[in-house]
Amino acid sequence: MADASCVHLEAITTVRHGKRRECAECVKIGSQWVHLRTCQQCGATLCCDSSPNQHASKHARATKHPVVTSEETGERWLYCYPDDMFAEY
Repeated sequence: MADASCVHLEAITTVRHGKRRECAECVKIGSQWVHLRTCQQCGATLCCDSSPNQHASKHARATKHPVVTSEETGERWLYCYPDDMFAEY
């Protein structure tokens, strides 16, 4: 699926999407988010780095889950945190 050389992106064969359109961690603390990302390893849907709490990147660092997809309408891309690479699908 990946256009560039990234083993994490190349490993994605089926894109996972979140079951809910909310950041699970922001909901817990009563915070707001800007955009949502879904972890491709565990399916957690969390907020992007433009959001105040940056839960998706914190999750990636803490769990070593490298790849997320955008949950924004009309966007079809994956992002790998360790390799700082995008791939459209």
